[in-house]
Amino acid sequence: MDISELLKVAEAAVDRGRAITDSRAPGVLTAKGDRDMASEVDFAVEREVRAFLERETPDIGVLGEEEGGATDGTRWVLDPIDGTVNFIHGVPLWGISLGLIHEGRAVAGVIDHPALGTRYAAAEGHGATCNGQPIRGSECDDLSDALVAVGDYAVGPGAAEQNADRLALTRLLYPRVQRLRMIGTAATALTWTAAGHFDAMVMFSNKPWDTMAGVAINREAGVFVLDLDGSEHSPASRGTFAVSAGLREPLLELIGEAFG
Repeated sequence: MDISELLKVAEAAVDRGRAITDSRAPGVLTAKGDRDMASEVDFAVEREVRAFLERETPDIGVLGEEEGGATDGTRWVLDPIDGTVNFIHGVPLWGISLGLIHEGRAVAGVIDHPALGTRYAAAEGHGATCNGQPIRGSECDDLSDALVAVGDYAVGPGAAEQNADRLALTRLLYPRVQRLRMIGTAATALTWTAAGHFDAMVMFSNKPWDTMAGVAINREAGVFVLDLDGSEHSPASRGTFAVSAGLREPLLELIGEAFG
């Protein structure tokens, strides 16, 4: 499998999605659950990108957030609009996220932020870039200097139980780090960690369309990407923890204390 050629396919696919986000308003919203929704643009981008990938790479499955699809084997994983709530409110923090999983590992990814004019991309063994320029993660090694992103809290059934651990981690982090940030989009938080803007990012879940592209980008930018227990991150991981080498152990200790 030629990962560099597949990255070109991914970028062309994301171009097609971006053409839609550049030309359309969110439109009618479809409820997906408690305070969770998809816009007309989410569905339009997913259908356009999916159709392109199925034509260009018919032997690779496609899993999209809105319409499902392949759940094993080599597959593309697509979030047509990561950060839909931001998108519908006019907040420019959202992106189109397309990753590639091969043999149980994120091996390539493209995350485009149309409202910000930035595109992050990586293929295993070929490095990570933002707008074509190489990027590297943070070298921060002191918690008191660290800007740390955390994922959204849960909503819907079971949210109180899920959020108990998340709130516990927040209480442990905020007295120790320089600042915490919750920006409402895993894709953006992961790209900003890969670029060194955030020194670490902790996400409490691991839906592949949210994370796989960003995981590939971070690894190629020299960032450790782990599960919440410190093991190597995979599509089956409980959560997603991207971190500089110098902060890995102290943050794992706090995550372990919060999550037990």
